[in-house]
Order: sequence, then C-alpha cells, then structure tokens
Amino acid sequence: MRTFIMISLLISPLCMAGQIYKWVDTQGVTHFDAQPPQGQEATTAVTPSSPAGKPVTPSRNTTIGDQQAIDKTVKKQVAEQQAQLKVFCNQARTNLAQLQNNPRLREEVDGEMRRLNDEQRQERISEAQKQIEKNCQ
Repeated sequence: MRTFIMISLLISPLCMAGQIYKWVDTQGVTHFDAQPPQGQEATTAVTPSSPAGKPVTPSRNTTIGDQQAIDKTVKKQVAEQQAQLKVFCNQARTNLAQLQNNPRLREEVDGEMRRLNDEQRQERISEAQKQIEKNCQ
C-alpha cells in the first residue's frame, strides 16, 4: 500500500502546469500567462516544475527544426509519463488483488505490526478501485 501512495505522489507533479511567464506592461501592470508576450522581455515565474526566474526572450518565428525538436521532447516526456502510469497501474492492481484475496493483511503503525480489520480492508479496496478507475482506463 505504501508503494501505491508513493507512486501516486510521484505521478502528481506530472500533472502540473508548465512554465508561467511574468512581465510588466507600459502602464506598470504585472501580467502572468502561459505564453511570453511578443516583442517584450519576460521572466519565468517560479513554479515547482520550472527553473527560478530566468529571462525569456520571445521569438516571432519558430523554425521548422526548432518545432521538430520541441515535438520530439514533448513526445519523449509523454512516453515517460505513460511508462510511469503503466508501472503505477500494475502496482495498484497488485495491491488491490492483495487486499481482496488476503483477509489477514498487516500494516506497520508506529513501529508495530497491526492487522487490518475488515472495515479498514474494505475501505482500502474501495480506494484502490477508485484510483484504478480514475487513472488506469
């Protein structure tokens, strides 16, 4: 079950948004957006998935080679995310099978092994089924 929770925590950052750009317009108003402004310097806002505030110079034209490199990078990231999701789903299904087929499951609580009662086991089965339905279809 701990592995199930750990994988859930590992996958959650993958669902976070990309970079956020910050800039101040000519009237002094601060803006935040997913795209940098045209013809104006912006910095990346600090988010868990982006480097801290490095300047970004927007370009008007992206060459085909640049776009292909970006596409390749995105496809690689998507493939990695799908691989991690597959590992998560396999582990979640294994955990669910253990919960359903073993009425004598124990867990460590404060350094002490305790047996799950039937109510706790049924609750965890329900949680595991929800996670599988949500993430593994």
